[in-house]
Amino acid sequence: PYQVHGLNWMIKLYDNGISGILADEMGLGKTLQSISLLGYLKHMRGIPGPHLVIAPKSTLANWVKEVAKWCPTLKTLKLLGSKDERAEQRQQLAKGDYNVVVTSFEIAIIEKNALKRVPWYYLVIDEAHRIKNEKSVLSSVVRLFSTQCRLLLTGTPLQNNLHELWALLNFLLPEVFGSADDFDKWFDIKGSDPGEVVQKLHKILRPFLLRRLKSDVEKDLPPKKETRLFVGLSQMQKEWYKKILRKDLAVIGSSEDGSKSKGNRVRLLNIVMQLRKCCNHPYLFQGAEPGPPYTNGPHLVENSGKMIVLDKLLPKLQEQGSRVLIFSQMTRLLDILEDYLVFRGFQYCRIDGSTAGDVREEMIEAYNKPNSEKFVFLLSTRAGGLGINLATADIVILYDSDWNPQCDLQAQDRAHRIGQKKPVKVFRFVTETTVEEKVVERAMAKLQLDNMVIQQGRLVDQNKALSSNELLNMLKHGAEEIISSSVTVSTDTDIDEILKRGEAKTQEANDEIQKRLKEMGADMRGFALDGGEESTFNVHNFDGVNYQEEKKNLKDILITNWEDGPRTRIQRVAYNVDEYYRGVMKSDSKQKKTPLPRPPKQPVIYDFQFYPEKLYQLFEKETSAYRSKIEARKAGNYDEEADYGELTEEEEASKDKMLQLGFSNWSRKDFMQFIKACERHGRKDIANITLEMEGKTEKEIRAYMKAFKQNYKKVNGWERLIDRIERGEDKILRVVEMQNALAEKVARYKDPFKQLKISYGNTKGKAYTAEEDAFLLCMTHQLGYGNWDELKAEIRKSWQFRFDWYLKSRTPQELNRRVDILMRIIQKENEELRSKKGGSGSKRKATQSPASTQRKRKKT
Repeated sequence: PYQVHGLNWMIKLYDNGISGILADEMGLGKTLQSISLLGYLKHMRGIPGPHLVIAPKSTLANWVKEVAKWCPTLKTLKLLGSKDERAEQRQQLAKGDYNVVVTSFEIAIIEKNALKRVPWYYLVIDEAHRIKNEKSVLSSVVRLFSTQCRLLLTGTPLQNNLHELWALLNFLLPEVFGSADDFDKWFDIKGSDPGEVVQKLHKILRPFLLRRLKSDVEKDLPPKKETRLFVGLSQMQKEWYKKILRKDLAVIGSSEDGSKSKGNRVRLLNIVMQLRKCCNHPYLFQGAEPGPPYTNGPHLVENSGKMIVLDKLLPKLQEQGSRVLIFSQMTRLLDILEDYLVFRGFQYCRIDGSTAGDVREEMIEAYNKPNSEKFVFLLSTRAGGLGINLATADIVILYDSDWNPQCDLQAQDRAHRIGQKKPVKVFRFVTETTVEEKVVERAMAKLQLDNMVIQQGRLVDQNKALSSNELLNMLKHGAEEIISSSVTVSTDTDIDEILKRGEAKTQEANDEIQKRLKEMGADMRGFALDGGEESTFNVHNFDGVNYQEEKKNLKDILITNWEDGPRTRIQRVAYNVDEYYRGVMKSDSKQKKTPLPRPPKQPVIYDFQFYPEKLYQLFEKETSAYRSKIEARKAGNYDEEADYGELTEEEEASKDKMLQLGFSNWSRKDFMQFIKACERHGRKDIANITLEMEGKTEKEIRAYMKAFKQNYKKVNGWERLIDRIERGEDKILRVVEMQNALAEKVARYKDPFKQLKISYGNTKGKAYTAEEDAFLLCMTHQLGYGNWDELKAEIRKSWQFRFDWYLKSRTPQELNRRVDILMRIIQKENEELRSKKGGSGSKRKATQSPASTQRKRKKT
């Protein structure tokens, strides 16, 4: 019912000549309601378009699919692809043979000149908060398009401040909201009665903004519950956390006046980001992971507090029949999680910002299909938080939290949306007594304030970027406890106990925020994170002590708890992470210590280089011996002459020999090129694979192919790679079958271009004539199946169709679809002929090449 109400509301806007904002909460079907409006205009008002939909690239496939599903009478053109593909699409755009054009933000900017020429009826912008900055390129471009009506779709109409709302209103009604300064003055809450400002805002928004919440309208939607799971730091994490703090002691312990410079703020923000990486997993730092060789094992879990909890949580969720989405901001962390899932044997899919559109759709389809074996879906928060329906999952794990809580909400709504049958549980991992705890606190408080602005109509001053003082207070939070305490996260705690504690602390934190907001009432200016006089929520408070009042300097704490004092930081021209942490790991050169044992010389090798398994065992033995030396050195009894289990001379010789057996000159780029070539040509077509491989001879390709066939299961993610290759080979087989069927058909005629007849039955349709179809088949037979650009060129050159503008304007993709339809008719016709003749002789004939078939006909 609420979607019907939304449609009626948009129709009413249209009748009154007003543009509007459909701001329903994420997951309530804004796409469907918009498509319904366009369908209504075509069928009830006689307005076929043209309409333009601009949306994030990741949602375009879903838009096209939804239009075809709910209103198939709307002809859709997707403007997306390479430069050559868009050139074809521009021709179709100029012809006007469509109702709706769907394109992305980026392509709308690139193709603005072509789009400007079309008089659009409705312009629909999905995720319209992308134009909240009126000075952005996209915001300027969409204002150039000629439109009758405009519709903005956004689940987050107000993310930061009221000026952003003006940008949306200015786009809808530029003649009314022409001046940003006037708007800002009108809604300036400083020195004004907030209640009066709220009334003004509601009077303006009421006519053309509609927002409904899932809790209000979707009564059948199962509830969503968020629990924050508070975890500790592992021993390795604590060591890295201390090193990061010690490295920047001069910045962290600086005075309040000194921390106000822009440079210091950037440095502080960098430190916060490094500490957040440490809270996620220490292996995000170069040199933290033991190796080489780098192996998947229990160390992936034991060295991260969050991984310890995740390792307890996933088996419990799998046992109860749940399916899981795991979100993280860091794609490198997704790599670590991927290694962990392989180690534990969990089936998974993955999407991040680098995932191609077609692969993205395949992953979503594989996860959502009935009885899917995929248990976990790994997603990056920003790339996986838009345009994806994963309602088959009922558990969302936020491994780390985004600075903007709206992004986390969008991520959660991939599962909590229409179609969800189970209650959705959200587990947010938070590392206790660290900078991450304050980041989450700030995000949750900001989310509560945003809700008050949108849902309750209260106003808040602009949400500014984090100040240096706020960053400094975040860094100070929990530092003393981490530095002085030797306690680390327990690996024995029961998962049920962790969940119970998390629920209690989550409720406690939510109650505290609600209490503070209630105390503040309508005056939102009382909320501060910098510990000022007006603040009721002070980040300096920790463990019952106000460190601002105590004037307790972090510098004193650090110096007290470390034997060696702080190191003076060398000034660098640019911030370099690798160089930065090499500095962190350096020992004090002034202290005379026992020389470090030499680490074993081990080349970096990869699974796709197919070295013998014995080599990895020798590497592990070398590494184990090196660790024994390090432990002995720490204990003070290291002896260079002692035997710590190093390789024997025979083993050294064996190692050198085996290093020659792998494919050391094959890079990851070569490997992926090889996979693509196998997918395109099939594993048997060595000649064509060689042509696609740069710098590789046919002999090298044959040797690698042999090793690949024997050892492909050693490659990480081999199931996905083999599936790609097999799907490509199936496609090749289908092409061969179609070529043979077409050759069999053409061979029945002396002059096929003039004589070829097609037994349409009831499938002819009205778009193409029999003459056009015969030409398409005969020319496909000559050129070979798949050469659609060449087929289009032949049509344009053909004197026979010099005035056939319909056929000449078909795109290569449309010609492909038409030939496929004709091929199915021919294959059916051939089967019927074989069955009449008895089958056996004709079957042998069908497998012959076109050339051999023609020679046989000449002899007879």
